[in-house]
Amino acid sequence: MIQGTGSNVGKSLLVAGLCRAARRRGLRVAPFKPQNMSNNAAVTVEGGEIGRAQALQALASGLQPRVDMNPVLLKPESDRGAQVVVQGQRLTTVQARDYASLKPQLLERVLESFGRLKADYDLVLAEGAGSPAEVNLRDRDIANMGFARAAEVPVLLAGDIDRGGVIAQLVGTQAVIDPADAAMIVGFLVNKFRGDPRLFDEGYRFIERRTGWRGFGVLPYFPEAWKLPAEDALDLPAESGGRELKVVCLGLSRIANFDDLDPLALEPGVSLSVLGPGRPIPGDCDLVILPGSKSTRGDLDFLRAQGWDVDLTAHRRRGGRVLGICGGYQMLGRTLCDPQGIEGPPGETPGLGLLDIETEMTAAKRLSETRAVHAATGQGFAGYEIHMGRSAGPDRARPFAFVDGQPEGAVSADGRVCGSYLHGMFRDDAFRAAFLRELGAGPGGLRYDQTVEDTLDALAQHMEAHLDVSGLLDLAL
Repeated sequence: MIQGTGSNVGKSLLVAGLCRAARRRGLRVAPFKPQNMSNNAAVTVEGGEIGRAQALQALASGLQPRVDMNPVLLKPESDRGAQVVVQGQRLTTVQARDYASLKPQLLERVLESFGRLKADYDLVLAEGAGSPAEVNLRDRDIANMGFARAAEVPVLLAGDIDRGGVIAQLVGTQAVIDPADAAMIVGFLVNKFRGDPRLFDEGYRFIERRTGWRGFGVLPYFPEAWKLPAEDALDLPAESGGRELKVVCLGLSRIANFDDLDPLALEPGVSLSVLGPGRPIPGDCDLVILPGSKSTRGDLDFLRAQGWDVDLTAHRRRGGRVLGICGGYQMLGRTLCDPQGIEGPPGETPGLGLLDIETEMTAAKRLSETRAVHAATGQGFAGYEIHMGRSAGPDRARPFAFVDGQPEGAVSADGRVCGSYLHGMFRDDAFRAAFLRELGAGPGGLRYDQTVEDTLDALAQHMEAHLDVSGLLDLAL
């Protein structure tokens, strides 16, 4: 199990790289994360959902995502509450203060999932969440040492030198955690080093002497990491790509499934910007994307607070295009009604009125892999649905796509505003090229899935070159 000295130290990438390295050595390997907190989810082969990082790790392992790879997924809906997804299905929504009472029953499900993976694969590489040094969260913990001790899994502790203070991160973790928890840690590594690693030799030896742990290496910063799907919205690029076609995505406060943007960020000739709070929509952009959201009505209020509703109207008046995906599609309509309080207090919120549809939130969640045909270009593509709510109205007579011959999504009468519940559409190279061509972009030639595969191979090679990968894999024996 790889645990970290804090959030965003690179645990997910380390597990992905080790999964690919183990696979290249001929091992049947699977990823596992007991508890994840993310609004960026992937649909599994069983029709459930797990964190996007575990889906990437599954890809690195040569596997389809399974719900057992991330048995507990927390999807924040507010600063204090989250939807709880257990083994792929929504269980409940709880406030943070009440979540601890659920943990004993959740640990049983976590161990159940872990046991199935152990039985099916040669090696299971587990990822912690946050840090074991958060001792205030240790009681009933299922994400870090609580799981490691229950499952008797050895722990490797990763520190992040890029943010500074890595010696204190590693030594301090040992100092504050329970001695029985510290006994589970069999070694450490230092991640994200920039410059000459030899300059850290004395610091590395100090950590070994002070902790008694074995060091497994210093891993230089991996510059190609941006080409892989990110799980944290903080990792979204402020701007990427060229200048031929300018695409802007609104950085909603509860943005979800934002890996929809990844292929656009890599596409030659496309400039992708993610707007932060308070920044106006540029007057020269060609396409504005309203992404998915875990709190659609709340993010609609957030959008208006930034003045983006006014900017969108001006953008359309100038002849610009708008695409809403999932929650963003719902926001484009005339009203958004939540009579049961699925995402928050019951009520109704006026939409942006750019599409003539109305949406009602429902408790049932749709989770499915989907093949569709884009109505405007006739191009087929693969995507997935992961949403609650139903949308209806006159603009549905002009669908964005067809799924099994049935209309999906909606398009405005002038064709400049469209919405769809389908995530992942831009991963399809042929569809992405056809869609961007409609906006005036030239041929890009990006092979997105191959780019991700090549980057995972490069990550594994990077880790093999700088870490004791054989020693790491031996920890599981």
